[in-house]
Amino acid sequence: MSFPKKGKFFPKENGYNGKDDHQTNGRFVEEIASALKRSLGDSRGGVKTVVAWTGANEKTVKNWFSGTYGPSGAHLIALARHSDEVLGTFLAMAGREELMVAIKLAAAEQAVEELLEAVRQLNRGKSGGTIS
Repeated sequence: MSFPKKGKFFPKENGYNGKDDHQTNGRFVEEIASALKRSLGDSRGGVKTVVAWTGANEKTVKNWFSGTYGPSGAHLIALARHSDEVLGTFLAMAGREELMVAIKLAAAEQAVEELLEAVRQLNRGKSGGTIS
């Protein structure tokens, strides 16, 4: 494959049509804004939390919450690391919802194990002596 002699776009046979997919990008921005609001609320405290998570400028984070712009790269990774809502939204938009189900199942298993351990400790306390 060679570069085109004129113009700034690759030939169409590469699957690139020379246009941005504004519809997908707009949906991404809206979905991430909704996920942030569900996760943290639409408040100054939520903005401050996201600033701490990502290291992004406060005005930038406000733009994410408002749906004016969306995060990219390292900021999106940081958001997904800290927010299950953002992670779930990202996976759903990528068509990988089954991964979120696996994550929730692992969390449920962990919660059941912790509950069983708490019950065992209670039973040990009852059989090992009197509880006041």
